[in-house]
Amino acid sequence: MKITIVGSGYVGLVTGACFSEVGINVQCVDVNEAKIENLKKGIVPIYEPGLDKMIVRNMEKGRLQFTTSLSEALKDSEIVFISVGTPPDEDGSADLKYVLQVAKDCGKYMNDYTLVVTKSTVPVGTSIKVKNAIQGELQKRNVKIPFDVASNPEFLKEGAAIDDFLKPDRIIVGTESTRAEALLRNLYKSFTLNGHPIFFMDILSAEMTKYAANAMLATKISFMNDMANLCEIVGADVNQVRKGIGSDGRIGNKFIYPGIGYGGSCFPKDVQALIRTGQENNYNLQVLKAVEAVNQNQKTVLFHKIVNYFNGNLQGKTITIWGLSFKPQTDDMREAPSLIIVNKLVEAGAKVKVYDPVAISEAKHHFGDTISYYNDQYEALIEADCLAILTEWPEFKIPNFNIVNKLLNTAAIFDGRNIYDADEMKKQGFDYFCIGINTLPQIKNTLLRSVS
Repeated sequence: MKITIVGSGYVGLVTGACFSEVGINVQCVDVNEAKIENLKKGIVPIYEPGLDKMIVRNMEKGRLQFTTSLSEALKDSEIVFISVGTPPDEDGSADLKYVLQVAKDCGKYMNDYTLVVTKSTVPVGTSIKVKNAIQGELQKRNVKIPFDVASNPEFLKEGAAIDDFLKPDRIIVGTESTRAEALLRNLYKSFTLNGHPIFFMDILSAEMTKYAANAMLATKISFMNDMANLCEIVGADVNQVRKGIGSDGRIGNKFIYPGIGYGGSCFPKDVQALIRTGQENNYNLQVLKAVEAVNQNQKTVLFHKIVNYFNGNLQGKTITIWGLSFKPQTDDMREAPSLIIVNKLVEAGAKVKVYDPVAISEAKHHFGDTISYYNDQYEALIEADCLAILTEWPEFKIPNFNIVNKLLNTAAIFDGRNIYDADEMKKQGFDYFCIGINTLPQIKNTLLRSVS
């Protein structure tokens, strides 16, 4: 079987590489000539553990190719996956111009039956627009070529995308014909033989499933962050609360870790797009609006802790940041809390020094020369007045605290991901601040008295 994947970004590259890994012949298409030329040389434009080696390995085996010509790729492909970006418009809705352009191009160049599958995250009803775009181009050509459309949303976590693809919890497929279903069953045969479940449904339900899944996970995160803030006020320990509720099988222990808000390319965009879909259909998604509001507020919590610690004045203070990407194992900074926190620190007059294992190059696109960049986490601490941790990279979890203490002007750590134990930090001589735990006993006691 030979397939074509249009779009060589995060989803397209992971999808293409993983399908080729299980023996499918894949052509990845992108309009960016420089990107395609680099990919042919094994230069991957994104950081995803193991992806570069997988791409090179399958290119060498002849199962994975890269091209800028969709017309050539379509000549002997049965299935075309649309994996282009759907960035949010100003009103929060998903911008479908790239998706629909690919659909039009398929209509321009297809010469035999083709199954066009949306892999990009798209609003409910996009399949109808895709079908109309393809049909419109066929009518311009005055030809009748059979085709189908389908939906096959991705559920990839950045930093673990290869495992997520090759060992999926579930595969969601929306189709409208037995021919399309048969093709996709055959495509995913190696996955189902290994016991990974595949669910076939109508296309609208498949499109909704993607948004509903991300919205639910985002809701769990914002709920837990709201609880963390309340815990801190009343004197409860959110880590204990998390363990208590996470043991309930109806709730589960995933996505209930408090922090400084979610970011990335999926949750913020998908929550906003689903809210917009509700508005377009005269339905007010009140819970999701609250989820988004809590998340935006949470991204400022650590900044305010730092300001309060320095008595409201950051002018001339030096703040070291460890971690800039929105999560570990990726260089993705889209909607990352660091974008808000770093800019607020700079605006408040602080000098900001940053270190991240892989996101420094990406950070320079966002911050320019307004901050200082370091390639060593300890070097970034020299003469700093405090340390703030924004991403829970593994190398930050067990640092040499003696060195940290010696290098900092003030032994203060602001932990936005709760990766350290508060009591241990006190023993190490640090003023320690995290999310959802009031680490200043005198304030905790005052708060408890006030509520009693």
